[in-house]
Amino acid sequence: MGTQDRFWPLLKEGEITPGITSEEYSSRRKRLLELLPEKSVAIIASAPVKMMTDVVPYTFRQDADYSYITGCQQPRGIAVLGHDFGLCMFMPEASPHEVTWQGQIAGVSAALNTFKADESYPMSRLRTILSEMIGNSTKLFHSVNTATPAYMDLEAFQKAANNNTVKDFSVYTHEARWIKSPAELQLMRDSASVGCQALLWTMLHSKTHPYENILSAKVEYECRSRGAQRMAFNPVVGGGPNGSVDGDLVLMDIGCELHGYVSGLTRTWPPCCKFSDVHAELYDLILEMNKECVKLCRPGTSIRHIHNYSVDKLHRGLKEIGILKDDRPQSYHRLNPTCIGHYLGMDVHDCSSIGYDRTLKPGVVITIEPGVYIPSHFPCPGRYQGIGIRIEDEVLITDSGYEVLTGSLPKEIEHIESLLNNHSHGMEMDTHNIMKAAS
Repeated sequence: MGTQDRFWPLLKEGEITPGITSEEYSSRRKRLLELLPEKSVAIIASAPVKMMTDVVPYTFRQDADYSYITGCQQPRGIAVLGHDFGLCMFMPEASPHEVTWQGQIAGVSAALNTFKADESYPMSRLRTILSEMIGNSTKLFHSVNTATPAYMDLEAFQKAANNNTVKDFSVYTHEARWIKSPAELQLMRDSASVGCQALLWTMLHSKTHPYENILSAKVEYECRSRGAQRMAFNPVVGGGPNGSVDGDLVLMDIGCELHGYVSGLTRTWPPCCKFSDVHAELYDLILEMNKECVKLCRPGTSIRHIHNYSVDKLHRGLKEIGILKDDRPQSYHRLNPTCIGHYLGMDVHDCSSIGYDRTLKPGVVITIEPGVYIPSHFPCPGRYQGIGIRIEDEVLITDSGYEVLTGSLPKEIEHIESLLNNHSHGMEMDTHNIMKAAS
């Protein structure tokens, strides 16, 4: 059964969130406590609610660190980790008015019984209890991205800040999140599968509806209809000058989020079903770079090493076909200012505190996304001006090398042209076979 036909079930026994058990959440906290220095306390607040208007909130998305530690997907909570007490969750208290308009919320009982906190208190007791926890610690950590006056205004926190003993906890959470567990990797495979199928059907839709807003809506519909809770980011859809491409190519960079884990992939194709000779020449260069960089993915290398390799090869390739005239680095960076890839996981640019020089290990997921974006007035032959191409895949580092999580989505010119030219309503089996051949 393909992911497009899968009915995402309710929680299985023992799970706090789909695919992740209470035992795994407990092991995450144990790992973080092992990293946390003795006599330290770490404070992690949930993501804030952001308002669109005075009474209408934006769709809520939980902070990745708070979700990673607790599994709780509601706002207005604060989690605290410490060697003396384990996980303590301070839970919001809803007024009758809030219950009427927003429904019941998870409180102290849910923190203890569902999220398996060692201790839990209502938010009204935060000032007394958290102040004591901070006072008994010698080092204090907190999640800077979700820092809130609810605890920062406490006298005990201010005293620690004045003594320069408050540090960012992300140095530890990102370390723990960097290598994914088998359960996390399965969710990432599923998220990648949803994204691949959504972009595939969007590519087919572009034959008759090659418009940026329609393609953006189409890919979101296809992701959501396959179980994704949201897009990982607003789809990047470039057609015509908006994509640094001419009107015969569309570049789409998309990703979706499935139960807290995101995908990220990019394809470039001609809605007219045929690459021109100029497009094919540049596309082949980027495709070759994509495949070579994927083959470099293995334990012991780094994103930085792969990036430097790609810069050297693409620079030489662009010189050979006459787009670049000299060896000055700035000339190449005008055509591609981005890195070859980034870490991927609960966030699109996952674990940002871990540098790209870090040696890759099994269980790490990265993107490989070479591209070239030639401005309309760049000093090169006119046939290349205004063309932009990128090919992005998700790659899991394994014990023996790599696994391409987005390998089912066609990227070879002949596969893309065959798919677009031969597809018609009712040809789902042919589409499935092409995706299977591509992988």
